[in-house]
Amino acid sequence: MSDKNAATETTHFGYETVPVAEKEQRVGQVFRSVAQRYDIMNDLMSLGTHRLMKRFTIELSGLRKGHKVLDLAGGTGDFSLRFSPIVGPEGQVVLADINEAMLAVGRDRIIDKGADFNVEVAQVNAEALPFADDTFDCITIAYGLRNVTNKEAALASMRRVLKPGGRVLVLEFSKPQNEIVRKGYDAFSKLWPIAGKIIANDSASYQYLVESIRMHPDQETLLAMMQDAGLVDCKYHNMMNGVCAIHVGFKSA
Repeated sequence: MSDKNAATETTHFGYETVPVAEKEQRVGQVFRSVAQRYDIMNDLMSLGTHRLMKRFTIELSGLRKGHKVLDLAGGTGDFSLRFSPIVGPEGQVVLADINEAMLAVGRDRIIDKGADFNVEVAQVNAEALPFADDTFDCITIAYGLRNVTNKEAALASMRRVLKPGGRVLVLEFSKPQNEIVRKGYDAFSKLWPIAGKIIANDSASYQYLVESIRMHPDQETLLAMMQDAGLVDCKYHNMMNGVCAIHVGFKSA
């Protein structure tokens, strides 16, 4: 690609079309704004169901003592805190995120909970992970892939740093399968910017989050993207009729 084409290439920031180079900066500002209220808003936006979905994701992870796991786009550390006792002192958890404000919240939580004995914190870009090939037994990315500019590059990067036989799990908002559920979910999500204004004094960031969910690939499209990235035995599990979905893919042994 020529420099001219790279400079003029566009992507989506919510419903808005923006230059590729601009999206990362704007997404970064969104998460700097919401970092301190992120977990509270997660509970409100999901009515607490995100905890059940994360629990099921962990069940699908296949983690055990001594494993090494990458909690990508891990932000405030929810998954890392759950992974830490599973892999134990023989294992390792890497809490990774591109956003320094989210990582700061996560780092404080890890230290406060006494999990820093096996959890490391790293600021990384999912599209170009700075880890050696065949490093991790498992990689999770929860509610983060939709914010990545080049999702194909991120999935390929995840596959590269997986150990043979390792797995990637993508937990993300998706497309409800039932029309009634879809309409109810759409109506409910329109309240999120209002809640964001009241609780975090920031409606614009939550408006972006709603729009980013709408623009995210549906279940079958994401499944095909994972296969195109070289992952095998890919499948997905719909949660709450597809409001969220957990995609799973493996690296060939």
